[in-house]
Amino acid sequence: MTAGTAWAGISSPGWRATGPRRPTTSGGTNEVPGACARERSYWRELGTIDSYFNAQMDLRAVIPPFSLYNDCWPIATRMSCQPPAKFVHADGDRPGRAVNSVVSNGVIVSGGVIRNSILSPGVRVDGQSQVNRAVILDNTHVQPRAVVESAILDKDVTVLAGATVGVDKEHDRARGFVVSAGGVTVVSKGQVVAP
Repeated sequence: MTAGTAWAGISSPGWRATGPRRPTTSGGTNEVPGACARERSYWRELGTIDSYFNAQMDLRAVIPPFSLYNDCWPIATRMSCQPPAKFVHADGDRPGRAVNSVVSNGVIVSGGVIRNSILSPGVRVDGQSQVNRAVILDNTHVQPRAVVESAILDKDVTVLAGATVGVDKEHDRARGFVVSAGGVTVVSKGQVVAP
């Protein structure tokens, strides 16, 4: 058995398998209906911060190596009862926009700029803020003029006005944040990030 492989079946005293052991989640052994050739060879191990982050970044690519938009293989998940994402303040230096990003229901980008990122339900990004290469989980608030780069922000984090995350890795470590070997800063659940 290789890393990332889980076997179907139970192995306990008094029970014998009546057929071959079959992998249920190994790279390339399962067939996803409607998957193209590129998607059939896609596999990511999610055991480290960097591998989790890179898998998220794969999904936001212009042509992702594994598409979430395959109608033959719908995603069965609990949908949050939130309105669609909203982008406001398109005037002057407060553009509310997202480029090459995946933005969930309930997100409001109010004058901030999002690039190459994943935003989970209920995220708020305020005026003149910049988010680049980030995974931001539920109900996190990035206040005005804040900068978030190469980071994972867990649920319910508040990045205060003018604060930075991921810009200066030594400063991030000094504040008690985890910084991965690949340079991804992680802010844990519920923290408030001060300037």
